[in-house]
Amino acid sequence: MRTYRQFASVYDRLMEEMPYPQWLNFARRCWEKYGMPKTVVDLGCGTGNVAIPLAKSGFSVFGIDLSADMLAVARSKWEAGGRTARTPGEEGSIRWLQQDMRDWELPEEVDAVLCFCDSLNYLTEHRDVADTFRHTFNNLAPGGLFVFDVHAPAQLERYADEQPFVLDEKDVAYLWTCEYDPVRREIDHDLTFFVREEEEGAAGGAGLYRRFEESHTQRAYEPDWLAEQLQAAGFELLHRFADFEWKSPDEDSERLFFVARKPA
Repeated sequence: MRTYRQFASVYDRLMEEMPYPQWLNFARRCWEKYGMPKTVVDLGCGTGNVAIPLAKSGFSVFGIDLSADMLAVARSKWEAGGRTARTPGEEGSIRWLQQDMRDWELPEEVDAVLCFCDSLNYLTEHRDVADTFRHTFNNLAPGGLFVFDVHAPAQLERYADEQPFVLDEKDVAYLWTCEYDPVRREIDHDLTFFVREEEEGAAGGAGLYRRFEESHTQRAYEPDWLAEQLQAAGFELLHRFADFEWKSPDEDSERLFFVARKPA
């Protein structure tokens, strides 16, 4: 499990195009169907791009992440703008907690748990997924909803087939390569970053760039196995969807969504 020390400093810059509004909309549609929560856990919250909008909308949120650096960025964003930008009359809040999703716990049960942005794919052993489901079940109130997404196995193969990926912009650049293990359905992402630390000089120089490297590993799991593990943890599996739509997954699906409930 990684803690993303230097990566946290450029995470939001690199994730600007990620579909956070779609994740938030998907969660709200689930809650509208099965019951609107008051307390929500954002599991694997990163820099708070789901947790902060939820809190600004009036929910009481727990943002949980393994990385102290990611949480520091999230806390800074919330302190700088989130608290003063709430919807008038709403009383949302966030508590940031550094915990491992494999054994996370709270002093009180919550109404809903979200785990988006393929966070569960960073669990690379079957027992890690099973432990996460079990602790999530234990921390949900009866009737509480667990909604998460994962990359489909075929999506990791696509990454390997389409790599390398290159970003070359004025303030940041990266080279991203992948190596895929088809037996374990596991992929290693190796990234080399160049982040500008100084502005262009008076003579028109490009300034100084800091180079650092990151390696991230993700593993895909068979959807039926994930469903079995949810049920083994005690959940009632309500639905499986694909790609932010209320449609059943197929072989072309990239992102799989699971909606499960703790029996009342």
